[in-house]
Amino acid sequence: MKNNPLIIIKSVPIWRVIVYLLLSLSLTLVTAVLLIPSLDYFQKEINLLAVIIESLGSLIGKGLYVFIFGFVFCIYLFLFYRFEKRRFITVEFFHLLEEVERIASGRFDEKVSSRAEAGLGKLVESINNVVIQAKTAIDEERRAEQVKSDLITNVAHDLRSPLTSIIGYLNLINEDNYRDEVELRYYIQIVNTKAERLHDLINDLFEYTYVQNKETLSNETPINIEEMINQLVVQHRIQIQEAGMEMRQFITTTDPVVIGNGNKLARVFENLIQNAIRYGTEGKYVDIYVKDSLQTVEVEVVNYGKTIPKVDLPYIFERFYRVEKSRSEYTGGSGLGLAIAQSIAKLHGGEIKVDSSKGRTSFVVSLIKKYNR
Repeated sequence: MKNNPLIIIKSVPIWRVIVYLLLSLSLTLVTAVLLIPSLDYFQKEINLLAVIIESLGSLIGKGLYVFIFGFVFCIYLFLFYRFEKRRFITVEFFHLLEEVERIASGRFDEKVSSRAEAGLGKLVESINNVVIQAKTAIDEERRAEQVKSDLITNVAHDLRSPLTSIIGYLNLINEDNYRDEVELRYYIQIVNTKAERLHDLINDLFEYTYVQNKETLSNETPINIEEMINQLVVQHRIQIQEAGMEMRQFITTTDPVVIGNGNKLARVFENLIQNAIRYGTEGKYVDIYVKDSLQTVEVEVVNYGKTIPKVDLPYIFERFYRVEKSRSEYTGGSGLGLAIAQSIAKLHGGEIKVDSSKGRTSFVVSLIKKYNR
């Protein structure tokens, strides 16, 4: 980018401008003193030059000398301008280095000031781009460290609770600290329940890690989503009855077939149905809508229980995130179910969206059709 002469001139102090003008005038006078005798000499020795000068003199008189010495005066001013220009660029460059050093010390929220007038615009732009990329990389690393820390904390909490119970009741059994066989069986049942919960949590961790690290799916086959939903409804019939609820289906499809991993997709809908039963008991109904278009198949699972607060909706698919903050084993699962479901949906080229308002919570699974009969 070209330098802006006005910016450079404005950066020069007034006193220095006056000095440059006086110096240019003095040097012009010195040049005149040296140049006029030379012109007179050539005028006497070279007739042709004398004729030319005499002709020009008759036309413009003394104006030729004014023009020549005015031109010389401008040349001296230009030389002083070039000196100030170099000085200006040098000063700006050192200021640029100071700002870069300040950013390099860790102040990545700052940016290098624009110095387009010094011809450093592209350099400044490149430096700011590097700073932005570095800041982004640092923020991502910090987020990764925070996620890792949260993961360790949450896993430790969820593993410790059932393990503590298992160890406690096993110690009671080992020390024969029970009244009769009925109480012994009760302790054993508690240990078995805690062990099953521990087993489920470990399975969820493995499942989440698998779907996070898997870029492509294996064992992809054509899957009829309508048939899969019908099977899942039958499988959850007893659980629905025990919860005192009713599951209703609204299916309007023509060809609800996608290519994917059947076990993984079943896990998605199982998680959503179980969540609807767990949190929608007050609403008495779980509604499932299945519809398709030329390119997608959509499955919507709706419950009419408590509304999910708007503040929680953006984080509902994050691992270990629970709307119920106490992390009690009686009010929620491992906190990985929805994260696993979203990851599986994305592996199939789809996604899950959630909406919750006015006593109605809806999870919509959209899957892209990759197969048409």
